Amino acid sequence: MEGWAAKTPSWNLQGHRGQQRDVGVELVRALCVVRLLFGSSPPSFCGLIVVVFLAPDLQLPHPPYVPMAQKLEGSLLKTYKQDDDPNKMFLAYKVCMTSEGRPWVSSVVRKTRMQIAQDPSLNYEYTPVMGMKSFIQASLNLLFGKNSQVIVENRAGGVQTVGDSGAFQLGAQFLKTWCQNSQIVYIVSSQKEPHGLIFQDMGFTVYEHTFWDSAHLCLDPNMLLDVVEHAPHGCVFVIGSIGNCRLTSSQWTQLMTLMKSKEIFPFFDIPYQGLSTGDLEEDAIFLHYFVSQGFEFFCSQSLSKNFGIYDEGVGTLVVVALNNQLLLRVLSQLMNFARALWLNPPTTGARIITSVLCNPAMQGEWRQSLEGVVENIMMTKEKVKEKLRLLGTPGSWDHITEQKGSHSYLGLNSQQVEYLISKKHIYIPKNGRINFTCINSYNIDYITASINEAVCFTKDSEK
Repeated sequence: MEGWAAKTPSWNLQGHRGQQRDVGVELVRALCVVRLLFGSSPPSFCGLIVVVFLAPDLQLPHPPYVPMAQKLEGSLLKTYKQDDDPNKMFLAYKVCMTSEGRPWVSSVVRKTRMQIAQDPSLNYEYTPVMGMKSFIQASLNLLFGKNSQVIVENRAGGVQTVGDSGAFQLGAQFLKTWCQNSQIVYIVSSQKEPHGLIFQDMGFTVYEHTFWDSAHLCLDPNMLLDVVEHAPHGCVFVIGSIGNCRLTSSQWTQLMTLMKSKEIFPFFDIPYQGLSTGDLEEDAIFLHYFVSQGFEFFCSQSLSKNFGIYDEGVGTLVVVALNNQLLLRVLSQLMNFARALWLNPPTTGARIITSVLCNPAMQGEWRQSLEGVVENIMMTKEKVKEKLRLLGTPGSWDHITEQKGSHSYLGLNSQQVEYLISKKHIYIPKNGRINFTCINSYNIDYITASINEAVCFTKDSEK
């Protein structure tokens, strides 16, 4: 021990009372204490014991300064909540709302939740990494149809995810690892999507485009085709709300021909199947075009909105491959990534959805509830358009009823949006895309009168 002490470098440190301390000697003493306590195989935390023994007054380095992150969303809602005006309204909720101003939940979901809670036979063991097999199969059948080509040929599979963001996280991780030549991502949708942040954090180069034409107040499929035409070979295309774009048969052919010639990998986003047209099959029919043309693709399928279980975050990353062997390879890699991300997905929402989809009577009741929501949305849009016409509001408002789904563009410019927020206390996003389920019989007159006032005011100011 003396020889080791002699060879140990000696740093002189100032002790508590000003005395000089020989660190080399004290290091040997500390190691001897550790060996006496723990033997020849001390646990890993003993290094910390040695440091504390050597320098009880040692100043440990401060952690790096972490600034407050810039708030990416929610500032509009925060401003709304701080507004004391009794007439204030918020028209930008993400979820479908009832006429009473509460989040919509399908009635069959409420009954199913109660049945599951009272079922004594349920096993609450951890789910497999891939998720509940029955849930995944029911989700695939809902998306493609039980007897579809891709299901029969066993070329479609999936991984249960934590909502749609989990699906994009998982898919982006796979593409980053196994498709290193595809590091450019285009995100094309009817609005700005949050998925770009996921791909940016993974190191992808991200370009975002919307096919809403604010000049002509329509969703323009030519804008989508133009982006594909100028995209580089081998990139990834994240496509949302493509069903709302109303491509003609020749435009579908042109789109798929371009994507195939450029070997573009599609990554679809289906966040609310059934809530666009009221027809579950119609809302996902475009997937069959890509399947029939031999495309491999990912699809983020969220089932939270169309069941009304927003807090559960239930989704699937759907994989379509050329054959079953390729599918199994991809799923095996996705399972490894899922194990690192969340290990075991939650089950409550998946159990509710599986119970509904696997029971014909319950599924029929759920489908009817979706149709009812869509009918109410269409009726609300018609009423808004008609009230604006009766008020003599300048411009055409046909674009309101030409758009599908709960969230649609009003067609207002930034000055008109700012007028509604500051003068009328009606809070809507800067792009003027609102949730029409937030409009009901109690507030529709105030909202339409305010829109008319905003449009007329800005028209007058332009003169």
